[in-house]
Amino acid sequence: MKKQENLDRLLNLNYLRYTNKTDSIGKLDLPKINCNTTIYPDFLALYSETGLYKKTDKTAVCFYKYDSVFDGHNGLFNAIYFDLENKLKYFKERFEGVKFFISPDYSELGDIHVIENYYRLFKARIVSLWFIFDLGAIVIPNITFPSEKYIDFSLDGLEDCSVVAISTKGHIKEEIEHDRLKQKIIHTVDKLNKLKAFIVYDVCGDDTKTKEAFKYAIDRGIEVIIPDNTLKQRNIERKSLE
Repeated sequence: MKKQENLDRLLNLNYLRYTNKTDSIGKLDLPKINCNTTIYPDFLALYSETGLYKKTDKTAVCFYKYDSVFDGHNGLFNAIYFDLENKLKYFKERFEGVKFFISPDYSELGDIHVIENYYRLFKARIVSLWFIFDLGAIVIPNITFPSEKYIDFSLDGLEDCSVVAISTKGHIKEEIEHDRLKQKIIHTVDKLNKLKAFIVYDVCGDDTKTKEAFKYAIDRGIEVIIPDNTLKQRNIERKSLE
């Protein structure tokens, strides 16, 4: 066992200690993530909002920010990948007491190299497994794919999940993006047969158009939960003053 651990370190395969604890699914061998919690977050704190990580007993930490904020040279994925003990200790202390996470949103884009999008999807799964196995936290998978050609495999490994997360930020005001969001929701509902709830990161001051985007899910009895977050609270306050 010790010999294998040393070999993994020499070959930069430290992440295998997490993937070996789950199955690999689909043509990309995406690590499987299970999320079947019946207790749902009531507030979403961004990675940078450390003072809000424990705002409520059911606060979830999410990563809906520019990638450079949470995925720089000293980011969590690199700490896991290279088994950087001091950095991993830092992240364990940073996230101490956090019970819920939304899996990281490593931006996938329709106009960058396909292999980069594949890798970003993989990174999110590895970090999710670290949250699960090293922190003992509940991880709600974040649903993201940049275009139709990624639809067939982006949900691989999430088949047993009853809860997933999705961000509507940037998808509500423009009709084209709103339609893309609807298609993403439809595909997720159709493929994940055990799905019971969406946890939604939404920053609108009014939920009307957001709920409209989720009509396909709502009509099929899937719960749509829109927890508070800092930006949403601010926009609600602004709207009340109009």
